[in-house]
Amino acid sequence: MAEHDTLDLTAPDLTTDREILTWETFGVATRDLASEIANDGFQPDIVLAIARGGLTVAGALAYALAVKNCFAMNVEFYTSVDERLDVPVVLPPMLDLLDIRGMRVLIADDVADTGKTLELVRKEISEHVAEARCAVLYHKPRSIITPEYVWARTERWINFPWSSQAPVVATANRDA
Repeated sequence: MAEHDTLDLTAPDLTTDREILTWETFGVATRDLASEIANDGFQPDIVLAIARGGLTVAGALAYALAVKNCFAMNVEFYTSVDERLDVPVVLPPMLDLLDIRGMRVLIADDVADTGKTLELVRKEISEHVAEARCAVLYHKPRSIITPEYVWARTERWINFPWSSQAPVVATANRDA
């Protein structure tokens, strides 16, 4: 497993002790991760994103690995910075497990922090697929899951380019 020194490829914010992933570095990271998967000989039939953080990762990996079939499982776990539910919860719409029966699945997410989300998704699909492997941008040492493919390891909180700014639409307006 190739690993990358996050200090060389990300810009740490020393005032907040966070990893800062830029869009440019995201492109490098997903390309490196896809190369690692390809060099390992794993040829997924489907890339399964863990929504929401894994959606951009899954899309980039699917393009780089020439995989046209992409699916998503919606899982809620984090509620704010370093705040989470007691356990991850699968949200509707649910993945139709018949659609992935017997296939090789690459589960993609942005980070294996506690590993509980990856564990939940892997458990949900394991009886239905031929093989499932996990790919993440970041892996934290406390994770209960060790993904097969990891771009970088860190203990720090990560600011991803897709989630580090507030939504452009106020939350109260979405419910109206």
